[in-house]
Amino acid sequence: MKKYQKLYELRKKFSYSCQDMAEKLEISSSYYWQIENGHRRLFYDIAVKIADVFKLKPDDIFYY
Repeated sequence: MKKYQKLYELRKKFSYSCQDMAEKLEISSSYYWQIENGHRRLFYDIAVKIADVFKLKPDDIFYY
């Protein structure tokens, strides 16, 4: 199971690839993949950008 399973599910629901998300967040695709899989620390500014992509609040994605 991925560390941020809800993030993964949202990404799939919207039919975004890791590359799509990386471009929207202006980061590399490997950096995004590492965040989604828990191999890289998630910083608040990136969490806010990710939430904006899905029109949600960071808490709705990362705290459950």
